[in-house]
Amino acid sequence: MIGLALPDGPLRVVCLAAHPDDVEIACGGTLLALAARGGVEAAYLTLTGDPSRQDEARTAAEAFLPGATSVFGGLPDGRLPDRWGEARAALHEHAERVPAPDLVLAPRPDDAHQDHRLVGTMAPTVWRDAVVLHYEIPKWDGDMGRPSTYVPVPDALARRKVELLDVCYASQKAHDWWDHEVFLGLLRLRGMECRSRYAEAYTVTKSVLSLGRGTP
Repeated sequence: MIGLALPDGPLRVVCLAAHPDDVEIACGGTLLALAARGGVEAAYLTLTGDPSRQDEARTAAEAFLPGATSVFGGLPDGRLPDRWGEARAALHEHAERVPAPDLVLAPRPDDAHQDHRLVGTMAPTVWRDAVVLHYEIPKWDGDMGRPSTYVPVPDALARRKVELLDVCYASQKAHDWWDHEVFLGLLRLRGMECRSRYAEAYTVTKSVLSLGRGTP
């Protein structure tokens, strides 16, 4: 398996979510690893969420990536396709707030949830010159796919991820799918696929590979 790497130095990261908790469920280990790396400026856009859920999302953003900023679209949960124009406008406004990010984290464009799918489809059309990693979210729809890119997650960060999910999103703990076995199980499965103990997985729909040694 061939490894790729983000550039050294400061990174500007955009985190896109249809709902509060999407990013941390999917990318929590990656976010904690970025925080440990240092020099990361992160800006969240979450399109839905009532005030209490927005408070949870702000707390989570700060816990996973200290210093992260959070903006909310205020759109209705489960109805984003009906509000296509407003959702797209929110993404473009965020792109103006955070020009030229190095990395964009967004849902998969083939996610079974209509809200996730809409955000994932729009992301690479708004951020055309950034690396866009499309994340996966476990859910009862059973839509787990075949990812192409993996981020190994150290054991301590994997366990820290699931602990922080419980702390930051207490309102979600009643869901039957919300437990450490689900979250760690997916981390372990994706880790096995890339010869790591734990990992988070992504799809990349378009990328440019530099061959090095002065090549264009």
